[in-house]
Amino acid sequence: MAIDCLVLGAGQEVGKSCVVVTINGKRIMFDCGMHMAYNDHRQYPDFSRISKSCDFNNAIDCIVITHFHLDHIGALPFFTEICGYNGPIYMTYPTRALAPIMLEDYRKVLVDRRGEVEQFTSDHIAECMKKVIAVDLKQTVQVDKDLQIRAYYAGHVLGAAMFYAKVGDSAMVYTGDYNMTPDRHLGAARIDRLQLDLLITE
Repeated sequence: MAIDCLVLGAGQEVGKSCVVVTINGKRIMFDCGMHMAYNDHRQYPDFSRISKSCDFNNAIDCIVITHFHLDHIGALPFFTEICGYNGPIYMTYPTRALAPIMLEDYRKVLVDRRGEVEQFTSDHIAECMKKVIAVDLKQTVQVDKDLQIRAYYAGHVLGAAMFYAKVGDSAMVYTGDYNMTPDRHLGAARIDRLQLDLLITE
């Protein structure tokens, strides 16, 4: 078993969620968020820590997005369209539907209302979303011959998911934000009993 964890954001802070986990040689990026308090280089994760040569397509096997909030998806169009990542991106169907709305709304506020420098365009958002593969809850997805992932209901917001990842005999769960108290709209998070080597939770 070989697991390595690189925290690029949301380590002892709220915002910019982005954790890269290597499991038996397979590298998964969990979330790709932005920090809403900054408008300089601190706004996005330091992606150069993943690959000094910025060859992200060889450095990352897939991206998994837990839900549509900007602190979890806000850097995604920048990473795909500016940094050049072209690999698979997994999220639930509701997240895929709501993510471009959130991203475009943020872009409009940033540029049209506040007059700040545009980080990504509407076209960047559209091209980014073309790379997304939507998954159902509890659907086992074979990313490649070695890596499989599965989404579990997280509560929190519509479409939010906790993700299980397994490579060989090593397995982990990344929760993102989750809620254990049901309300009028969403139930409590639900997940199977699993044998894990690593749990990353918010």
